[in-house]
Amino acid sequence: MTLNIKSGRYPRAQKVVIYGAEGIGKTTLASQFPKPLFLDLEDGSSHLECDRINDITSWTDLATVLAEVIKNPGEYKTLVIDTADKAELMASKWLCQKHGKNGIEEFGYGKGYQYLAEQIAMLLSYLDMLIKNGINVVVIAHAMMRKFEQPDEMGAYDRWELKLNKKVAPLFKEWADMMLFINYKTNVILTDGKAKASGGKRVVYATHSPCWDAKNRHGLPDEFDLDYNVLKPIFEGGKENENKQK
Repeated sequence: MTLNIKSGRYPRAQKVVIYGAEGIGKTTLASQFPKPLFLDLEDGSSHLECDRINDITSWTDLATVLAEVIKNPGEYKTLVIDTADKAELMASKWLCQKHGKNGIEEFGYGKGYQYLAEQIAMLLSYLDMLIKNGINVVVIAHAMMRKFEQPDEMGAYDRWELKLNKKVAPLFKEWADMMLFINYKTNVILTDGKAKASGGKRVVYATHSPCWDAKNRHGLPDEFDLDYNVLKPIFEGGKENENKQK
């Protein structure tokens, strides 16, 4: 067997997860990626001028549509799944119907959640096929705040995470090349000895913090304004890190 060894960096399609509060601009940001096709599971793109498939009502529908896009992506350069939350719900309903259960808890001993994770892993394998074909994949998800406790430290604190099951969320986090958290940034100003909130600018966080999950492999700033132009060099050529903060 001859080893096919390559060296240096090479461009490829990107796996992106964008999450944040409802209505903060996740779908609008995704619509600015190169030639996107939305698999709109929540009808969240209705306010945008974009190409979409919004008659996906079941887990089987989603698998069928993905298989067709993999086979014939057409002119599209980005596939957007809006949202991961809805896809997880579809998978859960499909499992319950298949096994005659009224809810995922009825499987007992956490088995239902394991089966659910297996279905999501299968979804990600479909998405990887698109990546190999040069199609970027953007997965949109909602955010939720969870109480987090570190076993080696006293106390607990709130942190933002994907609004997904605890067995499902890590699969998306590990799969993604870029996981972006969008939130409002509020400045606190002291006036006459009293703290007052000011602003409410939408910002994107691209690196991990104790208060949220995020990551990237492109040297993005830890924090930047909600503006696709910061990401554009990564997806549309140019100097990749021209927006990198020094």
